[in-house]
Amino acid sequence: MDIILASSSAYRRRLLERLQIDFRCLAPDTDESRRANESPPALSQRLAIAKARAIAELHPDALVIGSDQVASVEGDILGKPGGFRPAVEQLLLCSGREVRFFTTVALVSLHRGLEQFHVEPFSVFFRRLGEEEITNYLARDEPYDCAGSFKVESLGIALFKRLTGNDPTSLEGLPLIALSTLLRDAGVDVLST
Repeated sequence: MDIILASSSAYRRRLLERLQIDFRCLAPDTDESRRANESPPALSQRLAIAKARAIAELHPDALVIGSDQVASVEGDILGKPGGFRPAVEQLLLCSGREVRFFTTVALVSLHRGLEQFHVEPFSVFFRRLGEEEITNYLARDEPYDCAGSFKVESLGIALFKRLTGNDPTSLEGLPLIALSTLLRDAGVDVLST
């Protein structure tokens, strides 16, 4: 079976490799702009499905996995900082606060008439951070391509008081528990392949 991850993200590719299935990656051409009054979970859901559909239209016989993650503080969306100064500002904003992540995984196959998705919420509670701590962290981890300006799979874990959620892989960008269920429902049992 042709399984495609609709992503150019090295983080998502590494996560999917943990399931030990054969797949390939193709980057979708998807407009990721937020619509007026669109909530963070709705944005995540729409984009994950749009990414999967975009690749599925080019490969209708494939089983296509799409994913998107949206981070928010009190409803305000945190994008990828892209550089040092925006990352400092994001982490100062997050200091002592809860950041909510909504990570959606979608599974689409046009040939099968299949379109399923799951939105996984996850909360990160930051401890109070000083600017020197933030500067030291950013110099070491360089999380400039990560929403929220941290890498939980690396030194970023030291920024938190606690985490709340059902699937820690959702925080890295691809909820593997939900994806395993979606794949099993589509006839791909990762434990029997």
